Amino acid sequence: MPVYSMTGYANSVAQPPRADDGNSTGQSAVSVELRSVNGRFLDLSMRMPEELRGLEPQLRELIAARFKRGKIELRINTQREADGAWPQPQPDQLNRLASLDAKVRTWLPDAQPLSVHEALNWCKSGAAAPAQLDAATLEAAKACVAGLAEAREREGEKLVAILNERISRLRELASEAEPLLPAVVARLQQRFLERWQEALATTGAASSVPQEALQERALNEAAAFAIRIDVAEELGRLRAHLDELSRLLKKGGELGKRLDFLIQELHREANTLGSKSAALELTNISVEMKVAIEQMREQVQNLE
Repeated sequence: MPVYSMTGYANSVAQPPRADDGNSTGQSAVSVELRSVNGRFLDLSMRMPEELRGLEPQLRELIAARFKRGKIELRINTQREADGAWPQPQPDQLNRLASLDAKVRTWLPDAQPLSVHEALNWCKSGAAAPAQLDAATLEAAKACVAGLAEAREREGEKLVAILNERISRLRELASEAEPLLPAVVARLQQRFLERWQEALATTGAASSVPQEALQERALNEAAAFAIRIDVAEELGRLRAHLDELSRLLKKGGELGKRLDFLIQELHREANTLGSKSAALELTNISVEMKVAIEQMREQVQNLE
């Protein structure tokens, strides 16, 4: 399954149905735009002409069936024919206009007859039947939803590539840190034992306590210190989280919330690595890890 971003844009234009004689109904086009940005849930707003408000439930259902997260804005505009382009009056329009004219003149015999210009204006303004306009709007909306899905899929592919690159970088950093651990632990143990001996000599405890007891206590303290500064467990968990991230990105689908949780876990392991670090080399690696993880967090927040 593909991975979808929550960022995208699409637009579509549909023509209302034409009359049987091939002439336009007078409504040149219906334009639909969809704009999408990241959001925790599906947040849909609509801007449309009042005559199309009756389609709002159908449009909401259409969009909600395709998208689960993101702040989506729907805009609908009706575009009239260009200035000077007059529609061909249809027989049913002229019959209705004649009937209305006859009815008015029955009650108002002194009323002036309609001019050709007035008749054409009436035909132009009332040409598109509501059913025809609704059908064109739904047609454009369906095409626009499909276009937005394609745009979000393309953006999702780019985000996956960026995330895979950061995952590879974190694996490299973990591999760089692992060989340093034994040498760092041994070096710090030796330093600890030297400081221990200096402390015993300064306080004079070596003359009052058996040497074997002091040696055993020193080894126990050195071992406990080595455990406190060992970060092998953190590196193991970090690799496990990276494996899960790679698996989810390969699987695809709706991943945003799960990936966000894994990013938090990665950040926790990198923080622990930094806090337990007793060598400059490991501290630098921890800082680089945090930078890469923060870059991943920014990208994951855009995934559906």
